[in-house]
Amino acid sequence: MRRQTFVHGVIAAAAGLGLAGTALAQSPLEVPFYYPVAVGGPITKVIDGYAADFNKAHPQYKITPIYAGTYQETIVKALTAHKAGKAPATSVLLSTDMFTLMDEGAIAPIDDFVKTDADKAWLKGFYPAFMANSQTGGKTWGVPFQRSTVVMYYNKEAFKEAGLNPDKAPQNWKELKEAAHKLTKKDASGKVVQYGIQIPSTGFGYWMLQTLTTPNDVLLANESGTRVMLNHPKVVEALNFWVSLVKDGVHPAGVVEWGTTPRDFMEKKAAIIVTTTGNLTNIRANAKFDFGVGQIAGNVRKGSPTGGGNFYIFKNAPRDQQQAAFEFAKWVTQPERAAQWSMDSGYVAVSPAAYETPVLKKYGQEFPQALVARDQLPVSVAEYSTHENQRVTKVLNDAIQAALNGTKTAAQAMDDAQKESERILRRYK
Repeated sequence: MRRQTFVHGVIAAAAGLGLAGTALAQSPLEVPFYYPVAVGGPITKVIDGYAADFNKAHPQYKITPIYAGTYQETIVKALTAHKAGKAPATSVLLSTDMFTLMDEGAIAPIDDFVKTDADKAWLKGFYPAFMANSQTGGKTWGVPFQRSTVVMYYNKEAFKEAGLNPDKAPQNWKELKEAAHKLTKKDASGKVVQYGIQIPSTGFGYWMLQTLTTPNDVLLANESGTRVMLNHPKVVEALNFWVSLVKDGVHPAGVVEWGTTPRDFMEKKAAIIVTTTGNLTNIRANAKFDFGVGQIAGNVRKGSPTGGGNFYIFKNAPRDQQQAAFEFAKWVTQPERAAQWSMDSGYVAVSPAAYETPVLKKYGQEFPQALVARDQLPVSVAEYSTHENQRVTKVLNDAIQAALNGTKTAAQAMDDAQKESERILRRYK
């Protein structure tokens, strides 16, 4: 009898060990992560590398990047998944999507996951300019990741040829217009072969307008995203300056594509371009000439809007996935990784601590162009963002196009955009 009991005990113990072995061998938790591929360069390889490194250091998790197209396509996919009860754990979406994601009840405040003193110190470590599009109503809704300011890229060889100082970007609107005239080149038939300046107007037209309204010392919206000031005289003046570049023939007419603007610069079709610092690594790798990077030309003041993407954590994802997403966002924004990401992508490293790392200090000394966007942060403003952001932004983008195409005057375009935006935002007042 005792022997039988002993045998049963051995079998039970073995079964118990088997179960324990099964538990130990459990597969890691899948954590879906939507990422927008809307920038130049082999960014997906870098993101895949970060996910693999994080998973290696945290074997209980498996962060899985899902490449979802442009920012606009990614938010549509993320919100569709959220409404279907299959929200990703996290997604990098525009910082300006914050109000939209809140209105949809799609995201959880980051504060819900901040527990330790180390967590609190990490959250306080980001540049204040980037937190302006990440916080509202006393809560933090997004974590800065691929953040930027708008900068001017200029062809130093073209500057020399035009008798301009190749070591100094135009400092104000007057200098910018004069330089654009000198840099515009025509062939024998009178066709422009190199425009003095090119500012893209598709996709992020509103952001490019902000690179003119910010130096003109006027904001397009209030902090709570409930009111816009699109027909303010200083906004109309800024749009008129952009229109005047087209009328003077120093800037391409009609629609100027966001995606092809860096290529136009590299192919010497434009001597100065205005675009995100997120194009820096791509331009550095592919431009066959010496180029400079300058802060946005001032008028009443200097300054640029910030831009780019934040990590958001989705409210309806399982709690353990949300926690994994928080750990990943924290891990990938540590100073050393933020420094490496800035070098890999061209985006601004999101914390002052990243610029104190030996690797980024050395990079900044060897390639000072990489520091221009960061140096612009103290005079930067929050990117244009409101409730119903997609709709309100489309209204402004369409108005900008109408002014640049000449179908409306700048004043008429902004008056119409103001009225339509007020109608959309009425319920948020």
